Amino acid sequence: MNWDQVKGNWQQMKGQIKEQWGELTDSELDQIEGKREQLVGKIQERYGVAREKAEEQIDNWLSEMR
Repeated sequence: MNWDQVKGNWQQMKGQIKEQWGELTDSELDQIEGKREQLVGKIQERYGVAREKAEEQIDNWLSEMR
């Protein structure tokens, strides 16, 4: 799966994203609206990880979604 697919199906993907990153709120996911950069920032903020680590987590999650 690629990010365009995630963005295009954001409403359906929010549940799976919430499973992976449970500390993200529904309100935050609504604000992100499928924007990868905003998701990276929220993961950094909530989990206290570096940008590279947040991007790695997203990439790993995407590869598992295939």
